[in-house]
Parts: sequence; C-alpha cells; structure tokens
Amino acid sequence: MRSRVGPRHARRPVPTVLRGIYLPRSTDAAAFAMATYGIPLLVLATTNSAALTGLAFALEWIPRLGAFAFAGALVDRHGTTAVLRYASVARALVVLAAAVLLPRQEAGLGATVTVMVLAASTGILTECSYIAAETAGGVASREAGARAHRVQSVLLGIDQVATLAGPALAGLLLQWTGATGMLTVIAVFSLLTSVLAPRQNRRPQPAVAQPVGKGLSTGWSTLRALPALGWLVAGLTVSNLAIGLLQAAAPVIIVKQLGYSTADVGFIWSVAAVATLGAVALCRRAIDRLGLWPVGVVSATIAATACLAVSFADTYHAYLALIAVLMAGEGGMTVVLRTLRSRLIPADVFGATLSLTILLLLLPFPLAGVLVAAVPPAQLGHVITLCAVLQAAGLFTAFARLRATPALRTSFA
Repeated sequence: MRSRVGPRHARRPVPTVLRGIYLPRSTDAAAFAMATYGIPLLVLATTNSAALTGLAFALEWIPRLGAFAFAGALVDRHGTTAVLRYASVARALVVLAAAVLLPRQEAGLGATVTVMVLAASTGILTECSYIAAETAGGVASREAGARAHRVQSVLLGIDQVATLAGPALAGLLLQWTGATGMLTVIAVFSLLTSVLAPRQNRRPQPAVAQPVGKGLSTGWSTLRALPALGWLVAGLTVSNLAIGLLQAAAPVIIVKQLGYSTADVGFIWSVAAVATLGAVALCRRAIDRLGLWPVGVVSATIAATACLAVSFADTYHAYLALIAVLMAGEGGMTVVLRTLRSRLIPADVFGATLSLTILLLLLPFPLAGVLVAAVPPAQLGHVITLCAVLQAAGLFTAFARLRATPALRTSFA
C-alpha cells in the first residue's frame, strides 16, 4: 500500500514546488559550494602557504559555528524568506568588495588580510542562508509525510549537483580569470538566491527579546529528548573530522605534493559529487524496501573503509577514486540523517534544533583546518589515518547503540 503524502505538498503543482523550494535551494547551494571549496584555493593561490591555507579553512568554519547561536532563532522568529534574502545579499556585497580589492593589492600582508576576512565573513553569511534554506526543506519534508526521505533525497541531490559543479567551476575560474571572475560568479548566485527566496505561507511570529543562547538551549533539550537522532549526530560528528581534514588538506596534497592545478582539486570534489548523486538515488529506493537503519549501516561501512584507504593513496587518480567512494558513503548517511531529522523534530522548534545539530556536525571542520596549519605537509598522511580510525569507531558505536535500543527500531523501519 502506498504511503500517504501530506495534502498540501501533494497538491502543489510542480512549477510551484520548483519555484518555491528547489530553485532558491539550487542557487544557494551553488554559492555555498563555490565559497567553501574555492576560497581555500584562493588563499593558496594568493599566499602560496600551506599553513595559511589551513588557517583560512579554520577561519572559514569558526564563524559559521558562531552563526548557529543565532541563525536558527532568527529563522524561527523572522522566517526563512527574510533570513535567506538578507544573508544572500550581504554575501554578494562581501565577495564583490573582495573582487574589487584583490586585483589592486600586491601579494603580501594586504592581500592576505583580505582573503582571510573574506573567508570569515562568507562563512557566517553562508551558514545563515543555509539554515533558512534547510528549514524550508524541512517544511516540505513534513508535508510529504511518510515520503519525507524522497524530498530529502531531492534536496540532497541539489546540494550534490552544486558540489559537482561548484568546486570545478571555482577552480577553473580561479585558474583562468583570477579571483575577480570566481568571486563575481559567487555574487551572482547569491543575488539570484535573494530574488528567488521562497515566500512563506504564514507570517512569522513577532520578534521576542531573548538571550542568544536560548535557541541552542532549546535545540539541546529537543535533541536530548530524541536519542535516536542524538546518537546519529554523535557518530557523524566524529566522522566529519576525517571529512574536514580531507577537505582542508586537499589543496596542499594535490597542488603542493602531487603537483596538480587548482582545477584538478575542484575536479576531485566534482567526481565525488557524481558518486554521491548515484548513492542518493540508490538509498532512496533502498530505504523504501529496507528502512533507514540497514541503509545507514552499509553507507557507514563504505565511508569508513574508503577513508582508511585514502590515507595510503599516493597518486592523484587513487586519491580521486577513494574520495568519490568515501563521499558516496557519506551521501547515504546524510539521507538517513535528514530523513530522521525531518520526522522527529517538532515544527515549532525545528530551526533551533536544526541549528544545533548542524553546529555539532560542523565542529570538527575548524579543528581540521588547525591540524592542516600545524602539521607539516609530509605528516598529513599519518593524521588522516588516525582520523579515519576514529571515524570507523564513532560510526560503529553510533549504529550499534541504535540497533541495540529496541524502543528506537520503529524509527528506522
């Protein structure tokens, strides 16, 4: 028997869904991917320093973590439209300012400060827009009812298409047009997101003065009441230390050690996105037949095995293939996480709880940047091996605890 789909979502015409959810998500994801993968490449091209590249990666993520203290509360209070629109416009202005300043500066202190400030400021604004877009996707998932994983698969597919095109486009633009071309394209995607920001069906509640930390406190209370979601978030947080380290170290390993170009770095993540898209499509059907838990276990096993193998890769093509397999496994686990998150989190605290879960998932990324900045490039392989072992242990523990809790099995059916 077919599962019911929420009436409002089921009656939406396709053009309305496309315009209201998928188009703004696509343009925001494109800006997100280009900024996330392109700015560390820009730092390496500007400073020619592996340490500063790792530091820039940390500076890009630390402000993003700070943004979650208020971004979720802003979305719950003012709505997705306002937050997505203003954050996107601000991001466009920041990258356009950098596009104007960088060509006028010689390589040195001025250019270094500019790219570091760019990394930090885009980090904050990108996460604010992401929280708003993700909250809109959560609304669509709840309206889809039992088919929430299908909506989340589409949204994750959009993210992966952006990850497919974004890093490669950023690398090519940086190589052939310099910083100005890459930053201008990021600004264009940001402005399109502002124009296409989905309109809410209801007006948000009036703003109420409250401490900044109240949103995180609300999210923490909700997460503690949902142990299934809590264990999954804990396992993926440990896993993300390995993922973040590979992202932060990629420019150094590929450009400095293997002698390839910035475009080749972007190509690795584009190939990984293709593999993830395939994994997402398979997981969507597998969840229909098997449930969330088996799909999560298989995805975790693939990711952990590939990550262990990456640390021993010594050629570009081996690195590319293993990263693709690793990110395919991560894609499967992300479908499981997003589906469970959309099913379990109450609507009235979704923004605050979403912010906390993403905050926890992203905590390892600035640490990964610090590791790349502190560890000599020749020793990065050993650090990747250690993080891969931690990833395998964390994922095994998380899924074992979920399986061993009978009261939670229905959440994975």
